[in-house]
Parts: sequence; C-alpha cells; structure tokens
Amino acid sequence: MQIRSAILGLVCLLVLASCGKDGDFTLTGKINGLKKGKIYLQRIEDTSLVNIDSVIVDGNPEFEFITDLKEPQIVYLTLEKVDAYEYDDRIMIFAEPGEMTLNTSLKNFESQAAITGSQNQQKLDEYSKVIHRFNDKNLDLIKRSFEVRKEGIEDSIIYYDTQLQNLMKRKYLYTVNFAITNKEYEIAPYLAVSEIFDANIKYLDTIYTSLKPKVRKSKYGKALKDYIEERKETNTNETTTTTIDSTVVEE
Repeated sequence: MQIRSAILGLVCLLVLASCGKDGDFTLTGKINGLKKGKIYLQRIEDTSLVNIDSVIVDGNPEFEFITDLKEPQIVYLTLEKVDAYEYDDRIMIFAEPGEMTLNTSLKNFESQAAITGSQNQQKLDEYSKVIHRFNDKNLDLIKRSFEVRKEGIEDSIIYYDTQLQNLMKRKYLYTVNFAITNKEYEIAPYLAVSEIFDANIKYLDTIYTSLKPKVRKSKYGKALKDYIEERKETNTNETTTTTIDSTVVEE
C-alpha cells in the first residue's frame, strides 16, 4: 500500500511539473501607453511571417509569451493597435531559450525597446548601433550627391560616388569582422546570410570556417553553409561592388 501511494505521489509530481512548463522560452514585458490592442509573437517560416502566439491587451500593458524555442533565432514582437496607428509596430528580437524581457513604449515602440536575457540580442544591439552610424553617413552622402548632381558639378559627382562606394565597402568589412569576432554566437552566420549575402564568396567562406561547431549546426549556420554551396555551384560572378580588402575598420 505504501509503495502504491509513493508511485501515485511520484506520478502527480510529474504531471504537475509537465503542466507548469509549456515551453522553453519565456518573453515577458510591458508596453507603456498601450491600452488596447493585440500583440503577436512571430517568426519567419519559408519566407513568410507566421504567428507563434498572441496576447490581447485591454487595459493592462504587460504581456507574457511562453513557447518552444529549440535554438537561438530571430522572432518578432508585432503590435496590432486600436488607438495609435501612426506608430511603429514591429520589434526584431534575437531570442534564445530561457527567459527574456522586453520593455518599450507605444509612442516609440521600436526605438525605445530594451531587451534583456539573450547574448545574441546583446551582440545584435552592439552591431546595430554601428550600422546606424553607417546608414546616417550614407544618407548624408546621398543628399550631398543629389545636390551636386543638380548643379552639374562633375568632379563633385565623381567624388561623392566614390565616397558612397567606399562607405559601402567599409560597412561590409565591418560586418565580416564583427561576425568573425563573434564566431561563438549564432548572430555570426545570421549577419552573413541577412546583411552581406552578396559579398565575395571568400568572405562568406571565411566567416563559416571560423564558426564554433555548435554554431555551424545552428539554424543560421546551416543556412550559411547551404547558401555558400549554392553560390559555388551557380558560379556567381564575384566581380561586384561588394569586393572588399582585408583591412580592419573600426567605427
């Protein structure tokens, strides 16, 4: 009788444990200023954005998602608004199994997002800050190039065209160096396939061969490997504007 009771007790504990764990990824947070709306957790599947889960907001701006996430990957927090259509509505997150938090505001939904709990997200934030400066410089050069073209100043047109090309090369080189420096994180192959996919194949190869074994086996590591093989099979012309030298660029 005692043995039977012990077994029943063990079964109950196992059932309770399984009920308390609905997934290995938890995302909690708050959207200040949001009163009504619907929040979606989404990811890309076969080039389409699909819903993983959703939460209805009605007065309480806090939210929680619990779902399965077998490995680090990009997901999106998307807001379907009722009372503020003019604001940004999607935040990219480099999610990892475990617990993460995301706090932001309705007015500055994307730009004010503070995300913690993921090393890959931390690296993505670091990378994005530098790329933002590259993009600002690019916009400034485009503006200046447009102005000199209106005035028809040939020497200045050539100058700004050259500056734009050099800036693009520096941006690509920074991404290559960032990926290699962070070869132990899944963000490395992710940046290769998402940001510099049209770079010279030898740079993509360099990134891939530098990856740690577990990162090579990841979602984005496999995607990078497949993409490199596809590029090699189709004999892609590598004499594009993305050819860069091996100089390390610090921004």
